[in-house]
Amino acid sequence: MFRLDEKLARIHAGKYSRNDFIIADAKDPDMGPSLAAAGPKLNPDGSWTRYRTREEFLGEIKAIVEQDIVDVVLTSASNLEKLIQRGVFAGSRVKPVIRANDTTDIWLVRGGNYPKSPSRPFRTASIPQVMYGANAPVPGGRIYLTDLGLYSITFTNDTDADVRSLDAFARFRDEASACGFSYFLEVFNPNVDSGVAPEVLPHFINDCILRALAGVVQAQRPRFLKIAYNGPKALEELATFDPSLVVGLLGGSAGTTRDTFELLYQGEKHGARVALFGRKINLAESPLAIVRLMRAVVDGAVKPEEGVRAYHADLQKAGLRAKRPLDEDCMITESVLK
Repeated sequence: MFRLDEKLARIHAGKYSRNDFIIADAKDPDMGPSLAAAGPKLNPDGSWTRYRTREEFLGEIKAIVEQDIVDVVLTSASNLEKLIQRGVFAGSRVKPVIRANDTTDIWLVRGGNYPKSPSRPFRTASIPQVMYGANAPVPGGRIYLTDLGLYSITFTNDTDADVRSLDAFARFRDEASACGFSYFLEVFNPNVDSGVAPEVLPHFINDCILRALAGVVQAQRPRFLKIAYNGPKALEELATFDPSLVVGLLGGSAGTTRDTFELLYQGEKHGARVALFGRKINLAESPLAIVRLMRAVVDGAVKPEEGVRAYHADLQKAGLRAKRPLDEDCMITESVLK
């Protein structure tokens, strides 16, 4: 059994402890920003002249899996296929999952205008192919990837756009059920001006999530949520309304190292039970070191600022140059965390 399943079982049974907090590494940027999102290939002095290649990015994923601290690794279906073929997840307790759809608001390609329009549903990945494969170069001609994926939806307060998104979500749930595929649900804040007042927006998001799931029976409900941290009040409101709905937080921008640890600390304190961080891990000077300290922070072994200092000590020991001086990296820069 994967650690994810064990932790979710304890959470649903009301036996949660901080050690049960779920950490996921979102290594799926090729489904959105694409090439540049693989991150820079850094020299020890912090300089770089190009982005990582696909092979280098796959190597980063392999190292995260072998470190065996995160509970989930999220990738594109094509990258997971490569990793499975190479045996990266063989015998691992880290759950591999795929991004099951790629809505237009994550099409952050260089020179593109796609995110400037209300989010539209789109899905590249084929659930039957992900689960059962076809003509794969392995004995028997088929390769099993995973039975879990991330489905994303963005509510914009635009009736036509939101109905399109919900219709697509319903079709996805039916196909997933038919295949025995489960999912967790990512809900982004609006990608365009929604007309909702900033102080009301967190509650607009909560209401949209709960309204969208109210007509969904247990067999088709998400295993957990992935949402933006919109402050303690909104998070507590959502987390306490229905304890059977496990709330997870997305990482957002890379920010400072203090931002990374503070988001974990505040999120767990106010009811989140999952963190799914992409750029905060992928763009760190040392992804392995930051993951190790993320676990320490969420377990309560170190406080956020202590974690930043420990991280810089790790960088110095490894001969890596930090992007920011220690005093700057100890600062909280994301307004929602202040």
